[in-house]
Amino acid sequence: MKRKLFLVACLVACTCLSVAAQTTDEPKGKAIVQVFGNFHSGFGSERNDRGFELERSYLGYEYSIGKSLSIKGVMDIGKSSNVTDYQRIAYIKNALITYRTGNLTLNGGLISTTQFNMQEKFWGYRYVMKSFQDEYKFGSSADLGVSAAYKFADWITADAIVVNGEGYKKIQNRDGLLYALGTTITPFKGLSIRLYGGVNEGVEEKKDIYNFASFIGYRNKRFSVAAEYNVMQNSGNKENADMYGFSVYSSVKLNKTVDLYARYDELSSKDDWDVANDEKAVIAGAQIKLGKYVKLAPNFRVALPAADGAKNRYMGYVSCYFGL
Repeated sequence: MKRKLFLVACLVACTCLSVAAQTTDEPKGKAIVQVFGNFHSGFGSERNDRGFELERSYLGYEYSIGKSLSIKGVMDIGKSSNVTDYQRIAYIKNALITYRTGNLTLNGGLISTTQFNMQEKFWGYRYVMKSFQDEYKFGSSADLGVSAAYKFADWITADAIVVNGEGYKKIQNRDGLLYALGTTITPFKGLSIRLYGGVNEGVEEKKDIYNFASFIGYRNKRFSVAAEYNVMQNSGNKENADMYGFSVYSSVKLNKTVDLYARYDELSSKDDWDVANDEKAVIAGAQIKLGKYVKLAPNFRVALPAADGAKNRYMGYVSCYFGL
């Protein structure tokens, strides 16, 4: 299966390069620079958690060869998941080739996944907080493989993806793959509906992981509002280790420089198998644009753990973003 997937990726790349060689359009490129940071301070039981933090940096370049072909490479420089490790760790986040012709788009390489890409863009404040599925580890934002999307009409698009299923931070060390299908429906301007289903194969008697996601959102020039519901079955390849969650978020544009936003998340596990991590969470704040490349976002966060005896967490943040 791996060999077949590799051959498909090579075929896509060769086809794209052949078409690119015939184009007369001028090539052009752009740098990708994004930096996320914050100052935060806890309250109550979290009062000792305070300080300045550099959360993540994306550095890369995107190069378009005519109208049909583009290549992109991005480094992700972030912090370790080990809380005692304060060093920065660098990963290759994207290394892909994209080919567009008519209503068809093909991607191959280390690509962005389709599981929550749309939700993340609609939420719009990734530098403040990850979107629900990313925050609670329902899946990875990038992986190695191929994807395709086709626009059947102005109001409906379908997509398919086949990737390793282990994300971009891990080297493939098992034979299973992740397969997924999705569709995006836009009945009228501003309204978007997204449905997604995927299976991440388990190996060596481990259970397959199933992911299902639904999303609906509306946006106009003044405000946006959206809701999503997500299910992950057999989390960690463990039978009946199911997780459920929904997220509701909205934003209001006060003027050209100031937005207000709010979000509510709720995560639960089947029969409370992961009650230590189940919680309800609220975030609310403002975004202030300081020119073209810099944004500041003061915000307040509350986390209400589901476990008996667990203390509520209250945090204040000033998140910041710099990007080209």
